[in-house]
Amino acid sequence: MDKNVISVITVEEKRDVSTGIIYRKRIAVCQNVVPEILRKVSILKVPSIQLEEESWLNPQERNMDIRSHCLTWTQYASMKEESVFRESVENPNWTEFIQRGRISITGAGFLNCILETFASTFLRQGAQRGIRIMEMLLKEQCGAPLAE
Repeated sequence: MDKNVISVITVEEKRDVSTGIIYRKRIAVCQNVVPEILRKVSILKVPSIQLEEESWLNPQERNMDIRSHCLTWTQYASMKEESVFRESVENPNWTEFIQRGRISITGAGFLNCILETFASTFLRQGAQRGIRIMEMLLKEQCGAPLAE
């Protein structure tokens, strides 16, 4: 549901019969969103970026954990993201969303800082898109109105 995502392939899916937790591992191919000016650096001049995402959905406890990391540029960059969706303790009809990300870029010299800043901004914007997409999916599946 994100315009930058070209394709998503589920490479593993299983359900733990004792806990009901559904585990999924997916590989996403995304458009290279690195600005054209930065793509002058040969390692950044790739048509797409691959991400691996693992998720654990617990329908009984009404929560989901997601961990993702970049498979492209692993020799130069480490980009990891962790997200948690869970029922709010204040109101069971609310969903709490917690997200953490880590970015580390090496081997690009003076561009390290610029690339880390770009990646950080992109991840923040992605979090906002993720919230909008999740709210839309929850509304479609549960029929609950969104808080305005």
